[in-house]
Amino acid sequence: MFSGIIERVGRVEAVTPEAGGALRLSLATGYPDLELGESVAVNGVCLTVVRHDPGGGADFFVSPETLDRTNLGGARAGHSVNLERAVTLSTRLSGHLVQGHVDGLARLIERHDDGGAWRVVFSLPAGLHRFCVEKGSIALNGVSLTLNTVGACAPDGRFAVGLTLIPHTWTHTNLQHLALNDPVNVEVDVLAKYVEQLCRAYLKP
Repeated sequence: MFSGIIERVGRVEAVTPEAGGALRLSLATGYPDLELGESVAVNGVCLTVVRHDPGGGADFFVSPETLDRTNLGGARAGHSVNLERAVTLSTRLSGHLVQGHVDGLARLIERHDDGGAWRVVFSLPAGLHRFCVEKGSIALNGVSLTLNTVGACAPDGRFAVGLTLIPHTWTHTNLQHLALNDPVNVEVDVLAKYVEQLCRAYLKP
């Protein structure tokens, strides 16, 4: 479990193909005390440490399922990635509950300077619309953010959400490097998904 508060931005050192279409992702994490089997959110994707060294280097196995659902298949040496270690029972939950289980891919469609902050608009898959509400929570590349606006679904099967990136978020995450139409990992609020599942029992067929 994570909170969506990015601790640091790491760097992709190498991307190595594995058997069956999987990848091994080698990162410079800056964490000298990682442990084998530890969970780390990489661009909002919960991955397991399979190798590490005292210098902060670490390898992560990325399965074909994860590659199909996330933007990690496009990772290349030199790319930056948002990193967050799992929360503990004594950790402040400064963001919101984030599982590291990506629900889909967003695309950046607008970005405007807003007096030091940035107003951004992303296009999301229509299937996530029911989980997005104004002033609700969402995670983009693992960053806990608040939805300012939620648009209606368009004929192309997608909808737009508007958010504000404050200066700290802008300078301390890889969202500052996004170009228009770049894919971004999306995780909607897990509480909304559980509420929907529980309510199905009371809906008429």
